[in-house]
Amino acid sequence: MVTPAARPSDSAVRIFDVEIELDSPADMLDRITSWVAEHRAGLPARRVMYANAHVLNQSHEIDDLGEVLREADLVYCDGYGVRLAARMMHLDSPHRMTGADWIWDLAALCERRGLSLYLLGSDPGVARTAAERLWSAHPDLRIAGTHHGYFDPDSPHGERVLEDIALHRPDIVLVGMGSPKQELWVDAVAQRADTAVLWTVGALFDYVSGRVPRAPGWLADNGWEWIFRLAVEPRRMWRRYLLGNPAFLIRILDEAKRRRRGGLPSR
Repeated sequence: MVTPAARPSDSAVRIFDVEIELDSPADMLDRITSWVAEHRAGLPARRVMYANAHVLNQSHEIDDLGEVLREADLVYCDGYGVRLAARMMHLDSPHRMTGADWIWDLAALCERRGLSLYLLGSDPGVARTAAERLWSAHPDLRIAGTHHGYFDPDSPHGERVLEDIALHRPDIVLVGMGSPKQELWVDAVAQRADTAVLWTVGALFDYVSGRVPRAPGWLADNGWEWIFRLAVEPRRMWRRYLLGNPAFLIRILDEAKRRRRGGLPSR
């Protein structure tokens, strides 16, 4: 898929062949919301995605996911592992932009600019509860609709989701269906979805709704949030962290050695 406009070459760093944005979270949010005007002028939906150790591991194993990430309009850092990779490869380090933090800034920005959100993902009822919590903090925020993420994208149900989005015409659709399902779905429907931005958000609605607790700041700020998530959801997370983290570290070390041998630049 061809993006509407090329990403500025000085705003991203390449990690495992995926360009990760270097702009500050505030600048990224401003850029993303500015794309609404472009969509109203006739351009197709932009695709915003995140990168963490788990997603980059999956992109190494799933060719389609890697291609989708490389073609996205904006990919930002959502995990300490990405910053660790950048440092070990002697690259510029991207800002860490965590959904449970930026969602409140996005809600405030959309409230001020009169932009609407659609929350798509998680278990039935969770997105609705998340929407109510956003409303409680930002009463004038426009939330165009909500829908759970348990549907087959290629089924009639998947078409009904697109029809509901077309009916409500939200400016930004937040898609929380887990990786790689959410990224592949966003890429598949970007040309048809009646919205300015399709943004993958993982388990964001679980956090906003209060269904899943967040790690204490001192853990998250020092790269140990994964230990908290493993403790809270061991059956779901053990494979991601106990197998995935060592695999990611080995890939970082291999890539760092390759870059040293090749004398590669810092971007």
